[in-house]
Amino acid sequence: MQPFSKDETSSSFSLVGTFALALRLVIGWTYFSAFWRRLVLDHKLDEGGAGYVGEKFNHFLPHALLIKPLIAYLVSHADVLWWFMLSFTLVEGLVGLFLLLGLFTRLASLGVLGLALSILLGSGWLGSTCVDEWQIGVLGVAGGFTLMLTGAGRFTIDNRLLTTHQKIASQKWFPWLASGELPVEVTRLQLVALIGGVAITGLTLLTNQHFHGGVWGKSHNLSVHPHVTIGNAAINNQTLSFTVFRDEGADVYGSFLIGITLKDAAGNIVLQQDMKDLSRLPAGQIENDYVAKVEPGKHSLILPLGARARLIFPMEQNHLLSSKQPYLLELTDISGTVWSQQVNP
Repeated sequence: MQPFSKDETSSSFSLVGTFALALRLVIGWTYFSAFWRRLVLDHKLDEGGAGYVGEKFNHFLPHALLIKPLIAYLVSHADVLWWFMLSFTLVEGLVGLFLLLGLFTRLASLGVLGLALSILLGSGWLGSTCVDEWQIGVLGVAGGFTLMLTGAGRFTIDNRLLTTHQKIASQKWFPWLASGELPVEVTRLQLVALIGGVAITGLTLLTNQHFHGGVWGKSHNLSVHPHVTIGNAAINNQTLSFTVFRDEGADVYGSFLIGITLKDAAGNIVLQQDMKDLSRLPAGQIENDYVAKVEPGKHSLILPLGARARLIFPMEQNHLLSSKQPYLLELTDISGTVWSQQVNP
């Protein structure tokens, strides 16, 4: 097979870039729409408003891969989180707009790859009816990588610069950041495509297995049934305190606690809080750690996904027993699920 001439190679880049038009436009709108939705159609960056994107980000925390410490730090510092979400949204908007216009396409595609990878690692485990967050992440990584190789063809600003502004297009950096023929041998580009394709496929299989058990063994979905982890349960100074961390279940609604019961070793109820008590729980008895907050609802205590809080319950003197036997703490969800934890006196 004869090697491609320079004109043939240049034409091939233009052609494959044009073939990728639908991919570029759809990915571009996917990311630009995030900016458009949060800042124009709605006010998703309003910390005090319903649907604050920072709370959505908090939902990623329980089972994020590799970046969990970063998420935990951000959701623990509301002011830093707001600036992070603003920056992330602006980057999404710029990356999406540049792809839609076909302006500095390869640089924008690198941005897509980075954004998609962060979404994959953070929220790849979410999806109550299907594994949609994981799918969005892996398809974004693959799409970003593909557009980095192809660049943009016709119907783009990059192509306009290539054909009418030779002073700019002749710069060494232009094909690397924008579009057009890459100054690399075809065989090396083929090797890059092969290595990248294999690596991204490997990432896809590994994350599918990690988040959902989708490759071998029993599959699972941590976004279906609510789960609450109880920690640091103790009775001190006539006060029961413990932490609740909602680490599984759907992200679109909370877990609704309708009962908290403390029993002694004989099964006698020492402390009981029913749904009416929990719906009126004073703010002073809830110490939230993150931006997603545990708070009283109309008929229950609401625990959003990713929320963690310390709950405090003063106990009457005649309820405190001298027994050295451990107590049993039980939390009852509206679904009937009961979570329990031993409490040492």
